Amino acid sequence: MPRYFTFELATRMLPRVEEALREVIDLRLECRSAEQEIRAAQQRITMLGGSLGGSRDLIETRARREASMSLLKQVVEKLQEAGVLVKDLDRGLVDFPALYRGNEVYLCWKLGENEIAWWHGVDEGFRGRKPIDAEFLAELSGE
Repeated sequence: MPRYFTFELATRMLPRVEEALREVIDLRLECRSAEQEIRAAQQRITMLGGSLGGSRDLIETRARREASMSLLKQVVEKLQEAGVLVKDLDRGLVDFPALYRGNEVYLCWKLGENEIAWWHGVDEGFRGRKPIDAEFLAELSGE
């Protein structure tokens, strides 16, 4: 059963969510950097006839990539366990499920926004975002 957020609860969670998303972005950059280093090393190895397959630097870079990927997965799983729906890691987009007039909707937030100011229906997505106003808040319910 999904967790439904009140506006207040989602707002209180926002600093932790933002911190987690910033960590995810850093970890993704680290993974990409390590992946580029691995590709470059593999090209060098191929050009040298494949004789350096177990080089220490390559092994360390692969370990760094795997550690970053593992930590990234843990951070995303913690968000999901808290009930936050991670929608787009590139944009830092998350949704908080809530109930509006008895129907499931999402309180929508994107990294860089100062507050949760948007919502959309489950099938509408980011493009269907509508501003949160007093009428919406009066009809919103959650845990």
